[in-house]
Order: sequence, then structure tokens, then C-alpha cells
Amino acid sequence: MGAKRALIVDDSKSARLFLARVLEKYDIDVDSAESAEAAIDYLSTNRPDVIFMDHLMTGMDGLQAVRAIKNDPRTATIPIMMYTSQEGEVYLGQARALGALGVLPKQIKPTDVSKVLYQLHLVPDRRTSEQSSFTPLTSRAEGTAAEPRALASRALTESTLREHFAELRRALVAGIDTQTDRITAEVRALLLEALPPQPPLPPPDPPPPREAPPWAWIVASVALAIALVSSALWWRSVQLLGRLEQEVGQLRTQRAAPVSAPAVADALGGSASARGTAAANDGKPIVVPVPYGGEPLGGARLDIIRQQLYRLARQNVAGVAEIGTFAGRFCLLGNPREGYSPAPEETLVSRCDLIGNPSEDAFTSPRTPLALANLIGEIRSTTHGALEVQVSAGDPANVLAPYPAASTYLNAGEWNRAASANNRVEIRVR
Repeated sequence: MGAKRALIVDDSKSARLFLARVLEKYDIDVDSAESAEAAIDYLSTNRPDVIFMDHLMTGMDGLQAVRAIKNDPRTATIPIMMYTSQEGEVYLGQARALGALGVLPKQIKPTDVSKVLYQLHLVPDRRTSEQSSFTPLTSRAEGTAAEPRALASRALTESTLREHFAELRRALVAGIDTQTDRITAEVRALLLEALPPQPPLPPPDPPPPREAPPWAWIVASVALAIALVSSALWWRSVQLLGRLEQEVGQLRTQRAAPVSAPAVADALGGSASARGTAAANDGKPIVVPVPYGGEPLGGARLDIIRQQLYRLARQNVAGVAEIGTFAGRFCLLGNPREGYSPAPEETLVSRCDLIGNPSEDAFTSPRTPLALANLIGEIRSTTHGALEVQVSAGDPANVLAPYPAASTYLNAGEWNRAASANNRVEIRVR
């Protein structure tokens, strides 16, 4: 059997390189196209076994490319796997209707790629039980029928997880209490047995003292071992509960519905965000730091943006609220295949593998998340169009903290402190 071949369609060179290296590990030959138009030209003379298609690209986007490929009888049977940073059922429905095999997140995991290759029988089936974020799309009819069930089950997910978490906590606490009581009782009984009885009053000529039986030390050692095992079980249970609580908190944050403007405004009171709003009204930007690797318009940043826009709407501010994203340039160690991370502070800048930001695409070409798009529509409706919200990429030359001048002894700590200050989101009212 000849080697299998895959086509990667993505306008990001780093994304194409990463996915190609993952596929080459499975002896898959890889061809790349930096645009949907180039991919269609390629398919006129070549027939790959699978296509990995990015969603948002310059010119023709991924959905338009899938429609063109599936409408051509010569290429209609080629399986297409899409990947995107978009969220929401609307995009999944569009991909399903156009005939895509499935959807992967933008940050593709190697295990997701292996699941796809196994499903298409491009590699021998050696599946493991590893968790995958791959979302299969079996057929149009099944997908359409499954959508109402998915929407209904999603509403129950958080409450179900909360119930399971509470039940597991109660079971673990009860088990630990029971084990502790049992071990305490056993140790107490062993110690009582090991202690010699109270000696009678000594006679005029008392006999020589009797040596303690040697097995008393054995009982003490056993008791110590039991106590250590009990402590290890308790610590392991605490770690497990902490991880479960963190996962439930992340799920709650991702699926939390937008709060109303009056509630947010009353909760803020005289906080720092209120002072930030006053600065926005004076024409000065509100600076929201973005940690390395974080989504500039997601997570805690989205909560702060929501608070500021609600307060502006409450104060009847009219104009344009500009949300700008600025990428810091970090001193990093690593490689494109395994990823990059900030270098230790004592590392010389001259020894850094990369001076830049692997997440720069999210800053220079910001893609509006579904939650932020809904928030912008709500603000427009609430203010009757008086307050518009625009999202754009900031000028890379606009820095809050100047980068240190290059020198032989410049270390990563000094450089990355400036990069962290410049890795930000700014909110400005004009």
C-alpha cells in the first residue's frame, strides 16, 4: 500500500508546520496550502486522503472552501476535518451542513489528530483512552436530530457535575472520618495492651525492674505506619477534590450567562474598575494585562470588558468604545513542535530560542469570540446605537514599558517584565 497523503490549508505558517510534524510521525506525506484558493488549484491535479482546513483565512474562508470542494464531483468524497477558534452551535451546524467530517479546536492536540487518522483508517487502530476534544459529525440527518438533545443536555451538565462533585466530597470525607476513627481505636487498643499493668507497692526489698517487652516497639512502629498511610490518603483526597473543584469552576466560567448592566454597576461601587471607567471617559485607555499564553479577549479579560461596557452604557456615554489588543515580545525557550515557554529569569537573552509571541495571531488579527460578539450586540441594543464597540489590533510600536537595550549580560527576567507589561488589552472611548 502506498503512503497516505494529507493536505493542510492554513494561512498561518507556524500552524501548518506544527500539524505537519504531527502527521509525519504517522508516516503521512504532507502537502500545504496557505490559502483556500491555492488548495482548490492543488486539488485539480492531486487527490489527498484527508484535508485539514482552517476556518478563518484571508480571501476565501474555510466554510466557502468546503462548499466548493464538496460541490465538485472529483473531490466530493475527500474527507475534510476543520479546526477553528470559534465557539458555539451555529458554526458547528454550518460545518455539518456543508459536509465536514468533524471540528477540532484551533490549538490541536496530537491525540486529536491520531483519533481522526484512526477513524479514517489511515493508520492501524491503536486507540487509547486518552481524552480528546474531537467532535465527530456523522451525517447531516443524525447531526440535525442530535442538536436539540445536545442543547438540552448542556443545560444539565453543570448541575450534574455539581451534584457529582458534592456526592464525591461527602463520600471522601465520610471515608476519611471512618478510617481515622477505626485507626485511632486500633492504635489505642494496641497501646493499652502494650503498656504493663500498674506495679504493686514495692516491698521492702523490691525485685529488680523488669525490662519492657520487645514487642512494644513493634506495636509503636505499626501505629506510626498506620498514621502515615492515613495522612497520605487524606492528602491524596484533598488533591483530587481540588482538581475537581477547579474543573467545575472553569466550566462554570465558560458557560456563565452575561449579567445585567445594573447588577454589575451596583457590584462595582467605588472599585478600581470604576476609576478605570472615569479614565476612559477622560480619553485615557483602560489597560488590562494579558498573561503569557492567555486569550486576549477571553477569560478574566472578557469579564473586565463586560463590566466597563455596562458602566459606560449606564452612564449614557455616546461614541465609540475601542478595544485594542497589543502583543508583548517574550524571551522564550522551546521549539514549534513541543511549544514555547518563558525562559528562566537568569537566562541570557542571547540564548533565547525565540523573541516573540506564539499567540501573536490572536493579537494582530483578533477574532471576536462568540461571548464578546453577543455582548457587543447587547450594548448596541441597550444604548439604541449611541455606543458602538470596535475590536482592532493595536500598533506593535505602541509599548507601555520600553524593552531593555541589548547587551551581553541582559537576562530574560528584565526582558520578560517589559514584555508582560506590553502584553495587554486597552479600552478607549472616543
